[in-house]
Amino acid sequence: DIYVHGKGQDKESKEIQWYIQNRESAYKRLQPFIPKRFKTEMQGLADGAGLSFDEVKYMIIFSEFFHCSGFALMGHATQDGTLYHGRILDYITDRELQDHAVIFMVNPKDGNAFLNVGFAGQIGSVTGMNQQHIAIGEMGGNGQGNWDGMPMTLLIRDALERANTLDEAKKIFKETKRTCEYYYVISDSKIPDAVGVGATPENIFFIKPGESNPRLPSPVKDCVLLSAGDRYKKLVERVKANYGKFDVESAIRLMDRPVAMKSALHTVLFKPATLEAWVAVAGSDGSSAPTQKYHHYQLNLRRPK
Repeated sequence: DIYVHGKGQDKESKEIQWYIQNRESAYKRLQPFIPKRFKTEMQGLADGAGLSFDEVKYMIIFSEFFHCSGFALMGHATQDGTLYHGRILDYITDRELQDHAVIFMVNPKDGNAFLNVGFAGQIGSVTGMNQQHIAIGEMGGNGQGNWDGMPMTLLIRDALERANTLDEAKKIFKETKRTCEYYYVISDSKIPDAVGVGATPENIFFIKPGESNPRLPSPVKDCVLLSAGDRYKKLVERVKANYGKFDVESAIRLMDRPVAMKSALHTVLFKPATLEAWVAVAGSDGSSAPTQKYHHYQLNLRRPK
C-alpha cells in the first residue's frame, strides 16, 4: 500500500510524497523505452492478480525513485578458482517488503531461463542469474529524475534474458537508453570473469578485476569489489584476510555486518558455474538479511509440461 497507494505509516514522508506526486509523469517518460513484451507481461500480471494496470506500473518504476555492495571473486582469490558473485541489497527493512519476497524461476519462450530474487508484483530484476552462467546485481547511485530510458529493473531483466556472454551483457547495458545513476557487478563463470559497471544516462564505464578506480582505491587481484565508505574498506579487509581460501560459506560471510547495512533487504551468493544461489531475506521484525538463515536454490531449466 505504501508503494502503490501511499498508505501506511510512511505516507507522510517526503520521499513517499515525492514519489506519489511524480510517478505518473515519470512513467510517461519511461514507457516509450519499455519493450512490448514487458508491457504485455505487466498487463497479464494485472489481470491475473486482479489489479489495475496503474498499480502494476507503479511497482515496476518504484526503483527509479529510491536508489548497496557487491563482489565477484574468482581465480586465485577462491579455493579452487570457482567464481562466486555476492550481492547485498541495502535498501529498507521497515516497510515490510521482505514479507513479500519471492524467488522466481523464469523460463521465457524466447530467451534465457533465469533465477530472479525479487518481490511479488515486480517483473523486473535487481538480483539475478541466467542459464548462461551470468549473474547481475545492482547498486543505486544518484540521478533521480533522469527517466528518459528503460527502467533499471527491466534493463537487468532484459540482459538476463538476452545475454549469453559477458561481452553481450556489457553491450546491452552500453547500447540501451539508461536512466538515473546505477552501479552493477556482472559476472560470467564460463570464462570466468566479471566487471563492475558505472552507468548514467550519458556515460558508462567498466572496471575489470583487480583494476583501480578513484572510488575503489584498493583493488584486489581476481576480484571486483563494489561498495562505499567504511563498508568498502571492510569488504577489502575481509577479502585480503581470506584470499585464496574462499568457498561458499566464507564467501557468504563476506556479506555479514557491517559490510551489509542494518537495512539489508536481501543478501545473495551466486555460484553461476553450477547455477546455485544462497539467499537470505530480512526478518519480519526488520532485522538485517545476513542475520537470517540462508536458503539454497538451483535454477531449474526444465519447462513445465
